[in-house]
Amino acid sequence: MADIREVKILKLLEKNLKKGFVKVIPETFDDLWHLYNVIYKNDEIYARTSREIKQDERGYARPKRGERVSVFLGVKVENITWDKLLGRLRVHGTICQAPDIVPTGAHHTINIALNTPVTIVKKEWAKHQLERLERASRTSEKPIIIVSIDDEGYAIATTAQYGVEVKAEENIKLPGKHEAEKREAAAKEFFKRALNGLRQVWMEKRCPIAIIGVGFVKNHFVKFLQNEAPEIADSIVDVKSVNNGGLAGIYEALRSGILLKAMKKQRIVEETELVEEILKRLGKSEKTVTYGLEEVEKAVQLGAVERLVLADTTLRETSDKKRRFLEELMRDVEEKGGEITVISTEHEAGAKLIALGGIAALLRFPVR
Repeated sequence: MADIREVKILKLLEKNLKKGFVKVIPETFDDLWHLYNVIYKNDEIYARTSREIKQDERGYARPKRGERVSVFLGVKVENITWDKLLGRLRVHGTICQAPDIVPTGAHHTINIALNTPVTIVKKEWAKHQLERLERASRTSEKPIIIVSIDDEGYAIATTAQYGVEVKAEENIKLPGKHEAEKREAAAKEFFKRALNGLRQVWMEKRCPIAIIGVGFVKNHFVKFLQNEAPEIADSIVDVKSVNNGGLAGIYEALRSGILLKAMKKQRIVEETELVEEILKRLGKSEKTVTYGLEEVEKAVQLGAVERLVLADTTLRETSDKKRRFLEELMRDVEEKGGEITVISTEHEAGAKLIALGGIAALLRFPVR
């Protein structure tokens, strides 16, 4: 049986809402993504970091100019950036708390690192923010490797809570079926290259694999894996047909729900299903759905919102004034018994929500 590695989860060390702080240890890139969606401008972040100490920043026992030392700092957030490729979360702001050797008010960037404690302080925590951290602290979501393969190429991707990461792709053109020998030889070489790409990902993740594709190529590839790499084949949990190849096939599989068995309870699946439900109701001209800020606000005021759905960029990449308005809107929804879901724009469902204005709502009852 395949060696499936234990999945780490966010460690929620301490929570004191009276004092406005939550202390966590991020253990995965998914955890960093959650923090990216929880930390806002004007929050305060406390963590151990390194800083270059110049001579004029010390009043005593001066080191050599430009010495970099480890210090515990508090930074009032001005902006935050997420580098998905490097898996890095950078928080830039002004120093609000520091030892004597570091001047307060100076600018500093904290790189929030894996397996290192970080404390987040807010004037007020929103319910959906706390729920996001609490879910991350109790949910072990195993990633899934999805291989989309047909006679025109393959794409290998892994799922994350924030979206799909493409790990390898190749476009090819196999000889036609009337050239059986050439086709068989070319397919074998093609499968070898696909296996090489898959092996690299599998050795790193050691997680379940789903094989999807158009026609019978996917089935031939599964047999190839069983013969050439049985230890990888043992990790296959699903083989499904789709109408599109490559990355488009992967998104089709997520949309259609055919991988629900393999991806049960994964955040990306839940987000995709939610956006598809919004689009389905809109397509049928149902009255229990609305979108766009003005229309959603009306529905919230009437207490009609069962679930408010926002794109992460709608909250993050906006003015302070609009963010405060959106936070009030979310608070109003929660006080009236509604739920909030923030959708990642790192996958297709988020892009579709952006096309609707970045905000939509499922309603308890129709609103004129």
